[in-house]
Amino acid sequence: MKRNRLSASLSLLPLLVLLLSQLAACHSRSSHEGGGEEDDLQQIKDSGELVVLTLYSSTSYFIYRGQEMGFQYELSDQFAKSLGVKLRVKTARSVSELKRKLLDGEGDLIAYTLPISKEWKDSLVYCGEEVITHQVIVQRKGGKNKPLKDVTELVGKDVYVKPGKYHRRLLNLDKELGGGIRIQAVSNDSISAEDLITQVAKGEIPYTVCDNDVARLNTTYYPNLDISLVISFDQRAAWAVRKDCPRLAEAANEWHRQNMTSPAYTASMKRYFEISKAMPHSPILSLREGKISHYDPLFKKYAPQIDWDWRLLASLAYTESNFDTTAVSWAGAKGLMQLMPATARAMGVPAGMEQNAEESVKAAVKYIGTMSRSFAKVPPEERVHFVLASYNSGIGHVLDAMALAEKYGKEKYVWRDHVENYILLKSNEEYFTDPVCKNGYFRGIETYNFVREIMSRFELYKSKIKQ
Repeated sequence: MKRNRLSASLSLLPLLVLLLSQLAACHSRSSHEGGGEEDDLQQIKDSGELVVLTLYSSTSYFIYRGQEMGFQYELSDQFAKSLGVKLRVKTARSVSELKRKLLDGEGDLIAYTLPISKEWKDSLVYCGEEVITHQVIVQRKGGKNKPLKDVTELVGKDVYVKPGKYHRRLLNLDKELGGGIRIQAVSNDSISAEDLITQVAKGEIPYTVCDNDVARLNTTYYPNLDISLVISFDQRAAWAVRKDCPRLAEAANEWHRQNMTSPAYTASMKRYFEISKAMPHSPILSLREGKISHYDPLFKKYAPQIDWDWRLLASLAYTESNFDTTAVSWAGAKGLMQLMPATARAMGVPAGMEQNAEESVKAAVKYIGTMSRSFAKVPPEERVHFVLASYNSGIGHVLDAMALAEKYGKEKYVWRDHVENYILLKSNEEYFTDPVCKNGYFRGIETYNFVREIMSRFELYKSKIKQ
C-alpha cells in the first residue's frame, strides 16, 4: 500500500514541474490563459529583471569600449529602472526573429523601432513611444551642386544602394516617375549602408538612401550631409510585447508619457542624434619648439611602464582629447586620455579625478598594460596596433576581427591589411552576425582610422621631436 502511494506521488512529479513552470515570470511563458493577465507586470518585478529583445545597430544596441550602448538600449534601461528591475538584453538577427523570440517567451519586450502592421496586431501589443520612420536621400550640402529638394530631381542621377528595402523603394519610385533614376545596386558584401553614407560625405558617390534615424545619427559624424529629401511613405513604429502582457504595455506607455521630456531621455536623444562625434583637432604647441604638449613630462614619466615611446602616448592623447583635460565625449569618456567612467574606476582613478591630467595618464598606461598582456601571442612589432584598436573600440571587437580574419584566411596576428579590414566589416550585418563574432555591430571605420591616424602622427613626432 505504501509502495502504491509512493508510485502515485512520483507519477505526479512531472505535473508539479509543469505547474511550477507556468507560474514563472512573464518572459518564461509563451502563452497565458484565464484571469492571470493582470499579474504579468508583477511577475517581472518579482523576477528582478526585464528581458528585452533588440537588434544590433548604430541606433538600437551595440558595445563600445566594453560598455553597452545604443538609443533603444538606454531607453530600455531607463524603463527597467522605473520598474525597479535590472535590464538584460538579448539580440536577434532580424525583425522576424525578434517577433519569434518574443512569442516563444525568450523575452518580455521588443525594444526596437518595430514597424506597426495589422498582420501582427492579433499577437502583439505595440507600446511605448510611437515614432515615424521613412526613407531619405543622403546627399552632400555646401558643394557646387545644390541639394535636391524634390524626388523628380532624381531623374538622371546616380543613386547607390544595397539590395533590400532601399533598392526596392527606388525601383518603385523610378516606376512612379516614369523611369530615369540611375539606380546603382551595390552587391559588394563588404560595403554596408552606413559605408555608403560615409562615401557620400567624402564625395566619393553622390547619393544613397537610408532610414531617417540612421541618417540623423550619421549627421553627427558628417555635418556636411543633407537628409531632408523624403522618398517613402511614413511608417509608424514602436516597441511591442505579447498579448498576454497588457500591464507591461500599459507601464511602457505611461513611462513614455511621463518621461519623454525627462533629463535622462533628453540626454539620450542628444547623445545619439545631436552631439557631434568628431573631435576637432588643432595644434596646441609648435613642434619646432621641441614640444608636443604641456603634458610631455607626464608622457615621459609613464610611457616606460609599458615600454612605449612617450611620443606614441602623446599621439594617442592628441587623437583622444586634443590635449584638453576637460573634454567629455558623446559616449561619456572623460579627460586627457578619454577613459570611459567604468574603465577609469577599474584602473584606480579616484571619483571626481577623471579630468586630472596625471590621474588620466597613469590610468591609461595601466589600462594599456592590461590590454597588451591580452595580446601576448601577437608579435611585439604588431601588438601596438591591436592595443590601440582595443583602446578605441574595446577588446571584444578586436577579438571578433581577429576571428574573422582567421576564418577568411588572413593573418590574425597582423593588423595592417589583415585584421584592420575585418574591423571595418564589423558594421556589415553579414559579418557581425557571423557565429565567430561575439560582440555584434560596431562602427569599425572609426577604429580603422584611429589606429592609422595615431601611427602616422607618431612618425611625424619622431621626425620632429627628440626622444
